[in-house]
Amino acid sequence: MANRVVMPKLTDTMEEGVLLKWYKHEGEKVESGDPIAEVETDKAVMDLEAFASGTLKKILVPEGYVVPSGDLIALIAREDENIDEVLSHESKPRMRKKN
Repeated sequence: MANRVVMPKLTDTMEEGVLLKWYKHEGEKVESGDPIAEVETDKAVMDLEAFASGTLKKILVPEGYVVPSGDLIALIAREDENIDEVLSHESKPRMRKKN
């Protein structure tokens, strides 16, 4: 079963975050707890850790984009898992390029 990676709410006042850098790329294996991306909040720059092990199957938000907290930014799944069905039921991330 695919695991959703969402823009976290890392502080009480965080409404959105900037995806600064992906540490992992599509097709790479990740373990739960691995840092997979760098996120800028309203107060700091922090690492986003994977909450599941598997393969980073799909990155939905490119580096340099602002995304509301809770929006889907990537999927982690088994290497052989087809994620098309999961993606068809998900809303596209509401993102905009950082100024």
